[in-house]
Amino acid sequence: GFIRNYFTFDSRESASGTGNLFYYLPFDRQYDSDGKDINAQASFRFLAITSRVGLDVTGYRIGKTDISAKVETDFYAGLSGSTGTATLRLRQAYMKLGWKDLPMCGENTASVSLLMGQAWHPMAADQPDVISLAVGAPFNPFNRSPQVTMDANLGKHFTITGSFIYQMQYTSTGPSGSTANYMKYGILPEVYAGLTYRTGGFLAKAGVSLLSIKPYQLYDAAGDGTELHKVSGRMTSLSPFLYLQYKHKLLTVKAKTVYGGAADHLNQVSGYGVTAFDPVSYHYDYAATHTSSSWMSISYGKKVQGMLMAGYINNLGAGEDFMDGYWFFTKDGYNFRNMAQAFRIVPTVVWNIGKFTVGLEYEMTAAQYGSNLNADGSVVKDGTVLPDGSWAERHWVANHRVQLMTRFNF
Repeated sequence: GFIRNYFTFDSRESASGTGNLFYYLPFDRQYDSDGKDINAQASFRFLAITSRVGLDVTGYRIGKTDISAKVETDFYAGLSGSTGTATLRLRQAYMKLGWKDLPMCGENTASVSLLMGQAWHPMAADQPDVISLAVGAPFNPFNRSPQVTMDANLGKHFTITGSFIYQMQYTSTGPSGSTANYMKYGILPEVYAGLTYRTGGFLAKAGVSLLSIKPYQLYDAAGDGTELHKVSGRMTSLSPFLYLQYKHKLLTVKAKTVYGGAADHLNQVSGYGVTAFDPVSYHYDYAATHTSSSWMSISYGKKVQGMLMAGYINNLGAGEDFMDGYWFFTKDGYNFRNMAQAFRIVPTVVWNIGKFTVGLEYEMTAAQYGSNLNADGSVVKDGTVLPDGSWAERHWVANHRVQLMTRFNF
């Protein structure tokens, strides 16, 4: 494990979790009675709650089956804002079964592993080189969930991955807020399939996630709970991604792009809503909003490391019109459906001195918000003439974060 401290300054109020250390996006403007922006407020904090301890179990074998396990915890739970009592919470807890040297065609052999338990979501496992606790979120997926994942290494170059994933801490939002009940009553787990290719220092990975949930279970016809009807209909969406990586000596270059559909459970800026409702059959139709999220990072060095990450998000809407409002990426009590696009630039310097590490990072995150929404959930473009004759408006807000990190590994 390790002892880790973050010393963090922000120039603006923003959506952020884990004692404000896990950074998402800056809040839009909000004016007081004097016309001053309430969210134009600087802040500072330092905390050690991300210190971590874990146990890795290896070397156990039954016949031709290797069995290993991992359990990992930190002190996130119980903290509200930057005040509270930090308590232990589950990060990862899984067992893994493995089989090696399985015969294939020719001289090639295969190996297969089966992971069962809580671990990184396959779409979140490849992360940019930063010291930030959010490791690129929401530009990069961030999610650890209960799952059953199989990796099949076919020869030297190819790996096939398949997963069934359930929601626990990172859940979909909807009519009852953020909860795993939409998946629970929808019966089906999230399904992931991916393919990885490796050769030399190059790695390429492509995958897709299929989410199918049931947001509504009942329809309240009278509006007072006296006339309830069971309903049908589920929200189904796909989230494909592509990841590229190149390593040569002390240089590492990474890039990822995700087309997220209703991927708020992955800490991506997207959601879904109702497009139609049949009051006779009590059937709901849904559509997912989509977001394009991409990033690239470069890292060089060993004892002294220089890093640079750049990311971009674009809210693309759903492609279908919603009946009313819709559920969207919500963090720290703030709904980001009025966000049109965002970008982030993060230069970092890290000093590694044995088991002791010091990192200094500047993170600039800017988000563009709009005053009006289209019926499909996309943000109306700046300067568009509205039905009432007024003009749609977009504007940018930005947060500047300066962060010092110290870590001692043991």
